[in-house]
Amino acid sequence: MIMLDLNYETPKAKSIAGAKHDWELVIGMEVHAQVASKAKLFSAASTAFGGEPNSQVAFVDAAMPGMLPVVNEFCVEQAVRTGLGLKAHINLTSAFDRKNYFYPDLPQGYQISQLYHPIVGEGEVLVELSDGCARRVRIERLHLEQDAGKSIHDMDPEVSFVDLNRTGVALMEIVSRPDMRSPEEAAAYLSKLRQIMLYLGTCDGNMQNGNLRADVNVSVCPPNVYERYQETQDLALLGTRCEIKNMNSLRFIQRAIDFEARRQVAILEAGDDVQQETRLFDPDKGETRAMRSKEEAHDYRYFPDPDLLPLVLTQDRVDALNKSLPELPDAKKQRFMTQFGLSDYDASILTAELDAAHYFENVAQGRSAKLAANWVINELFGRLRRDNHDISDSPISPSALGRIIDLIEHGDISGKIAKELFEIVYTKGGDPNQIVEERGMKQMTDIRLIETAVDKIFVDNPAQVAKAKTNPKLKGWFVGQVMKETKGKAHPPTVDQVVTKKLDSSFS
Repeated sequence: MIMLDLNYETPKAKSIAGAKHDWELVIGMEVHAQVASKAKLFSAASTAFGGEPNSQVAFVDAAMPGMLPVVNEFCVEQAVRTGLGLKAHINLTSAFDRKNYFYPDLPQGYQISQLYHPIVGEGEVLVELSDGCARRVRIERLHLEQDAGKSIHDMDPEVSFVDLNRTGVALMEIVSRPDMRSPEEAAAYLSKLRQIMLYLGTCDGNMQNGNLRADVNVSVCPPNVYERYQETQDLALLGTRCEIKNMNSLRFIQRAIDFEARRQVAILEAGDDVQQETRLFDPDKGETRAMRSKEEAHDYRYFPDPDLLPLVLTQDRVDALNKSLPELPDAKKQRFMTQFGLSDYDASILTAELDAAHYFENVAQGRSAKLAANWVINELFGRLRRDNHDISDSPISPSALGRIIDLIEHGDISGKIAKELFEIVYTKGGDPNQIVEERGMKQMTDIRLIETAVDKIFVDNPAQVAKAKTNPKLKGWFVGQVMKETKGKAHPPTVDQVVTKKLDSSFS
């Protein structure tokens, strides 16, 4: 059972390499999740990945004179659904602002975002950790904004190119409170956030394509300071933070946080001050490096966007979206444990991905759920990992795996034969029942045939029979020999019974 840590108990950062004193690590995160939508936030241009450069750019995306933005209603609904999935407050009135800065891939010279009045307010994410505990990470806000384009610097030694295909793509920026206390917890938080959005269908979670990326804020502070922050909510207590920009790998996030914590501790213990700045992580060197000094809100000269009216929702509409939400990961996991009698571990594995959860439920329908879970987790997932396949690419369907389990439960095949059958169906396809009949794989249950096999083993191994008189554990050896003699087809419980009977009669 998962234990919920509601008190934000603070692990002391004694393990920070090179630290002379105790320090506490504090982490917050700003996650940019691309909204799962076919059109951009303020235009009808396509959001499909991999298009020819500058082939998916509407006039408003390119900031052509006189072009006005029009809000994509579906993107708004996706943001609301995400907020509801995060148990967050939905603001019925929100507004867009202009965040002013110049960059070549931002044609307007400003980004349309939400600073003062975000669409989603405070929420929370329950994060499960490897030690069996769960921590509640608070969400400060979720707001909508448009993405920038992409500058390309490695195609020509003297010229940079700009691809505006991403310009105007809808992003949800999800801002957490500084509630995470370790690299592991930060990675688990982002993983859980991704899982929730995949269940909701509001973001595809593809980190490799940049559809989900995070800016990670890291600071260190002396022991017991974090508890004072919890009481006062004074961020200044937590020390000067540095932001590690555009992280799109869970493994790299952990490495970057670890390095940054050690870097800041070294600075403080040398008697210097940490400078607030934005940094980048170099995965080859395993280091963060300075990118620019950290900007504040006033540096961007935010002001309400004059081209967009306030965004007004009705409570009825929010309620309707709430009713349409699917079963979310935590609820599904709890149901799997209750309905199917699964362990916390098995339920976590089976609900980690929505497709995997659906696959398992189809296999388990009307069958032993524990046996189904064992085959899905150990045999199927193990084989898919070896072949670098996703569950959606599985060569064996839920119904085919279910029929293999039926054959086991009905005593038609043994576990050993079932694994051979699984391999055949996985690699070559076919109906499991038909394969068993055609290949003579059916389990031997005729007690007379089993007795014949047992008698042969006894006759061929008189010395072992004599040893079994003083060493009862040798019974297992006889069972194994019979299974080998019958090529794994003999029914194991029946073999065990016959061997026991024969040994008892030999010694009477």
